[in-house]
Amino acid sequence: MTQGSYVEKEFTRDTTYIEDRITSDGSSAWPVEPGRYRLVVSRACPWANRTIIVRRLLGLEDVISMGVTGPTHDADSWTFDLDEGHLDPVLQIPRIKDAYLARFPDYPKGITVPAMVDIPTGQVVTNDFPQITQDFSTQWREFHREGAPDLWPEDLLEEMAVVNKRIYTEINNGVYRCGFSGDQAAYEAAYDRLWTAMDWLEERLATRRYLMGDHITEADVRLFTTLARFDPVYHGHFKANRSKLSEMPVLWAYARDLFTTPGFGDTTDFVHIKSHYYEVHTDINPTGIVPAGPDYSNWLEPHGRESLGGSPFGSGTAPGAPSEAERVPTAHNPLLDETGMVRIA
Repeated sequence: MTQGSYVEKEFTRDTTYIEDRITSDGSSAWPVEPGRYRLVVSRACPWANRTIIVRRLLGLEDVISMGVTGPTHDADSWTFDLDEGHLDPVLQIPRIKDAYLARFPDYPKGITVPAMVDIPTGQVVTNDFPQITQDFSTQWREFHREGAPDLWPEDLLEEMAVVNKRIYTEINNGVYRCGFSGDQAAYEAAYDRLWTAMDWLEERLATRRYLMGDHITEADVRLFTTLARFDPVYHGHFKANRSKLSEMPVLWAYARDLFTTPGFGDTTDFVHIKSHYYEVHTDINPTGIVPAGPDYSNWLEPHGRESLGGSPFGSGTAPGAPSEAERVPTAHNPLLDETGMVRIA
């Protein structure tokens, strides 16, 4: 399997995505329609993990199907090597690149997940991951489960935009800026930026249970997927090693609070996460050896965040257990029970 190269003197993420949207008001060529679209993800990818969480929180499993690629990919594409015959059972393709080429035969950009695919044509619709989850909340509202949380509360949108931007630039992307730096000065600058933002979070979350207040929002989803990967991957593999997440009292308690909230920990696949980073980034980890640790049992230690008040779903309710077909295997996350939910310590 030939891998691509990731390290560059100063890492800059290409943020040019397919910006088409699936909308409910006829404003795009892609109408909201139950059963028409397939969300393609990798459980290893933090950007894709966001879409898995939001889809589950909102109860969209029956209206938007989900295809899961393997945790690794070559320089060409993510592949459906977990499925029988190495074909996605709905799209009948071996790699997500085929959906991109079905629409853009000369597609010049990177092949990324998550991606929304139009099932009738087999064509990719969008890979614009921040817009995908926002549209799950706003455009698919008619199909939300009863008790679904409001992840984009109207009265918090302006403040949340500022918070989301800082989380993305300094933390979600900041760990990559550290890990893919090929220059000492660029790495140290990236490291300082990351830890300035981590300290900001430690202070912000000391007095509020969630990023925006008393209930979870999209901002918490966006932060969680980075935190879940921090100690297993980013601390060592990406050299973001001033502290482990588990050594930051407030942020670690916040992460554990989210982990034990339905939709978060039960969508976390530690085996896929470690396999992806340590096997794919061969220019950082040329041996391809995947670390055996860390021990995950500390995720179930009491977090004490209830003392700050609030509740994860506000006036709503938690989603039920995931379907058997979509459960993360307990061998991949030992903190899950036989129903696919996080065990109660």
